[in-house]
Amino acid sequence: MQIQLSDHFTYSKLFRFTAPSIVTMIFTSIYSVVDGLFVSNLVGELALSAVNIIFPVAMILSAFGFMLGSGGSAIVARTMGEGKPELANRYFSMIILVALGLGTVFSIGGALLIEPIARLAGASDLLMDDCIAYGRILLAGTAPFMLQVAFQVFFVTAELPKMGLAVSLASGATNIVMDYILIGPLNMGIAGAGWGTVLSYLVGGGLPLLFFLHPAGGRLKLCPTGLYLRELKNACVNGSSELMSNLSASLISVLYNLQLMRLVGASGVAAYSVMMYVDFAFAAVFLGFSMGVGPIISFHFGADNRAELKSLLHKSLTVIGASSLAMVALSELLARPLAMAFVGYSPALTDMTVHGFRIFALSYFFVGFGIFGSGFFTGLCNGIISALISFLRTFLFRGGMVLLLPIMLDLDGIWLAVTVADAMGAAVAAALIWRYRKRYHYG
Repeated sequence: MQIQLSDHFTYSKLFRFTAPSIVTMIFTSIYSVVDGLFVSNLVGELALSAVNIIFPVAMILSAFGFMLGSGGSAIVARTMGEGKPELANRYFSMIILVALGLGTVFSIGGALLIEPIARLAGASDLLMDDCIAYGRILLAGTAPFMLQVAFQVFFVTAELPKMGLAVSLASGATNIVMDYILIGPLNMGIAGAGWGTVLSYLVGGGLPLLFFLHPAGGRLKLCPTGLYLRELKNACVNGSSELMSNLSASLISVLYNLQLMRLVGASGVAAYSVMMYVDFAFAAVFLGFSMGVGPIISFHFGADNRAELKSLLHKSLTVIGASSLAMVALSELLARPLAMAFVGYSPALTDMTVHGFRIFALSYFFVGFGIFGSGFFTGLCNGIISALISFLRTFLFRGGMVLLLPIMLDLDGIWLAVTVADAMGAAVAAALIWRYRKRYHYG
């Protein structure tokens, strides 16, 4: 039987409903991981550094898709909970059209301005040619990528998380196959990695567009709509935490790259690239869970079902806690095998990566609580508090720590910065969840 947003969620039902979103986010993270594996092993260390310099820029632009998808889905799910399905469809259609239009502007601008963008992101003269070759192609694919990330959330809101997973699998498979063909047999180098990723974006953004025009199920469909400025503003405000999180994470990645270039050069950026590839997959578990549970929270908030809100919070925190412990153990165990997969051709780079990742991986004790705390308030349509948690965790704390700790601990300070920052972010999230328990009646 299909699980509905209006159901009472046991642990089993919560896991079955959120699992497709978790796997979807993991496969979405595979884009950069696959690019890194093929580029590192078939093109070289400098090309890997170029990929890591440009990819945060792509994430900065696509962050607006996360904002519209997450913030808009909360508005749409709340409207569904209020018993207004036709209005919910019009809000949904408006948000998708805005994402498509904004993404088109970003695609054109990013492709035209790639050289100054790469320079601002920290590309040296040695890396500039690779950054331009990869970045011009990757940034041109911003429009379909924004659609893809927006649709990922709306598949959950439409009560079709498995359909979202199927699209993500198709997109991820496209990326893997095309990267192999374009970088390997066709010998297109780093440009092949860019084309492989963009083709996967077209699958991930195009298939849902066709599906929602004539849906075979679910509770949402694309339909004639108008410009609902108030709800668009509310969606942007409510999704500002996701915007802030993605913008901040990308900007902080640029800051990390600049610090590493200063301390140890391109090899440090390459080591950090490996950590980021693993982090994308691990953090995707928490992001996917928050994405999956968010529409449930919004629906029961709209329906004023206080008992279910309390139950969802308790169960979610338990799941996050158990997952955090498992991730720390797993990352410590797999540090060397994962480093060998990416940079095994260089023993010195492998040792640097393993040492750094074992420090960096301690952040998994805390990161899930910060991500869920922000997502929880997005689900409650409180974009201000959600954005505050994201801003403090991903920008202020991480940015401050990566500037401060290397002064005292040198290179180890960079690896430790994320752990300290995420511990502070988790504390803020816990304090705010406690502070607002009476307003939202989940305490």
